[in-house]
Amino acid sequence: MTKTAFIMIAGKPNVGKSTLLNTLLGEKVAIVSRKPQTTRNRITGVLTKGENQYVFTDTPGLHKPKTLLGEYMMKSVGNVAESSDIVLFVIEAGTELNPNEYSALDKYQAMGMDVILIINKTDKANKVKILQQISELSQKYTFHSVIPISALNGDGIDIIFQELEPLLTESIHFFPEDYITDQPERKIFAEIIREKVLRLLDDEIPHGVAVSVEDFKEKKGLLSVRAEIYCERDSHKRIIIGKNGAMLKKIGTYAREDAEALFETKVFLDLWVKVKENWRDRPSLLSDFGFKDELE
Repeated sequence: MTKTAFIMIAGKPNVGKSTLLNTLLGEKVAIVSRKPQTTRNRITGVLTKGENQYVFTDTPGLHKPKTLLGEYMMKSVGNVAESSDIVLFVIEAGTELNPNEYSALDKYQAMGMDVILIINKTDKANKVKILQQISELSQKYTFHSVIPISALNGDGIDIIFQELEPLLTESIHFFPEDYITDQPERKIFAEIIREKVLRLLDDEIPHGVAVSVEDFKEKKGLLSVRAEIYCERDSHKRIIIGKNGAMLKKIGTYAREDAEALFETKVFLDLWVKVKENWRDRPSLLSDFGFKDELE
């Protein structure tokens, strides 16, 4: 008897949702950064364990939108909730929830969804505060279970699967057994590059960065990729390129190394930087960057 569940991973920005997805899968399919709101698209990761198939969807962090891109991201979260069976709601250990988190939990409870509260970053929080947090939230909401974890260290991951298993329903498997993600290879490569920009320029560059893979060809054991990094200001372009092109070279080197490990082939990466002012509020550009569905 095969069983399946569609599981949404939700929570505020920078709480560790993408790290959790990668740890659950045992593969890196979502980019990770200290910057909040790193995830922009719905990212599906699939794990098949025997007769059970877990279909996880990482979602953008819950926030109040300030741009058209932000509106897209929040609409994306709502769409995922409507098509999911279970919510892994991730919060940060020992911290007070913000209004966006409370609003989301109210919504999921009203929808009658099974919510598993994931308290992440327990390795950095006081145990007394965590117990207080569990007590306060359990009085306000009905959770299927509450699981303290450290997604970064892998602590508590086995317990998540133990709690998910009874919630799976008898169903065909919607993806092949060896399937890991629904992200196209071009999109994965673009996200690898964006991750390197966010990590290397964490303090200098805000979220006004997008990456578009313009050419993607594999021939005789070599993957040849041309990609363009878009930013919103000339000053940001100069920072991304760096003195004598040093920063852009570093971004390219780190991205190529990750890509070669993931795609298991040699990679030639040709990177360019372009300015598109206010692209986060321009529907045509958002559509070009892959944010089309939620804009319609």
